[in-house]
Amino acid sequence: MISNRISTWLSAHSLAAIRFSSKLSLLIITICSLSFSECLADTPPQPLTVATWNLEWFFDDDLQNNRSDVAKQQSSPSREEWEWKLNIAADAIAKMKPTILALQEIEDRSVLQSLTKVLKERHNVSYRVAFIEGFDGGTEQDVGILFQSGLVEFSRREQSNEMFRSNEYYNLSKHLFARFEWQVGDRTEALTLLVLHLRATADAADLRKRQCKLAHAWVSSRVAANENVLVLGDLNVEERVGGIQPDGDGMHILLGKHTPNEKDDLVDLLEFAPADKRQTHLILEKEFDRIVASPPMLKKEGSGILFQSITVRSDLNIRGQQADMDHWDTRYTKDRAERDISDHHPVIATFEIR
Repeated sequence: MISNRISTWLSAHSLAAIRFSSKLSLLIITICSLSFSECLADTPPQPLTVATWNLEWFFDDDLQNNRSDVAKQQSSPSREEWEWKLNIAADAIAKMKPTILALQEIEDRSVLQSLTKVLKERHNVSYRVAFIEGFDGGTEQDVGILFQSGLVEFSRREQSNEMFRSNEYYNLSKHLFARFEWQVGDRTEALTLLVLHLRATADAADLRKRQCKLAHAWVSSRVAANENVLVLGDLNVEERVGGIQPDGDGMHILLGKHTPNEKDDLVDLLEFAPADKRQTHLILEKEFDRIVASPPMLKKEGSGILFQSITVRSDLNIRGQQADMDHWDTRYTKDRAERDISDHHPVIATFEIR
């Protein structure tokens, strides 16, 4: 009898506790749902600036974690020279101060963390790092992202078995996806980035085309759905802006011109730079470094992430009197006051979020 009464009492109180817990949970859910959008995303930067820069063998002087001969040969020759490269790159980035910076020819996460540390200590500019190790065993180069706000996820992708068997695609050993979100009133404005560093040299055009086809396949559905998409990096394409051909070496494919569906086409933002200000390579008259965008980002009116301008910042890369045409031979021997930072110039695009 006593056991039955205790059981009845516990049941009644447990039910009451459950009811209270349910009401409390409902209250919490309601409160969270009312403010969920405000908690979900960062305040939008004004303007939003997105840059890409190949920092040219941004490798420290520690060779213990390098396996390939070329990586050991191209690493900084001493601690002093590494610190010079690190500091001078940070100085240029602090002047540019992009919201998002896609970097190529990075050794690993540690050099990016060293870069953010210098940016904070020397310039009081804060960045965080997005990095996932790739698999370019020949050079051990990689890509990474520094960002100030908005990042909600980053990842890598691989070909499907069907893609691999078709022989129409080629692996992107150096790439990184990132998704950014900012809160604009009662809506979230999202941006998908794909950072690339494609195969170099003119004789690698066939491989580069297949890499471009893979990159486009990965973003085409988002582009066709009118989402905000940027594909950027050192594309190593030989084709100049305005001279893209179907039988070229990749840009025609990356921009989606090879498919019958015009809705998955992208736009090369470098088209909007002055014709005499498009060279992105220090020595070669090439436009290797590109930022390409989905069409909604080029709207002139309305809301969204809207393109404003693009600039090749050679002024931040060239130091001294003029560009070092002997840069490859004097990268660590020329007087530092005259020594240029990289064999690529940074490219920066500006957007308005509204």
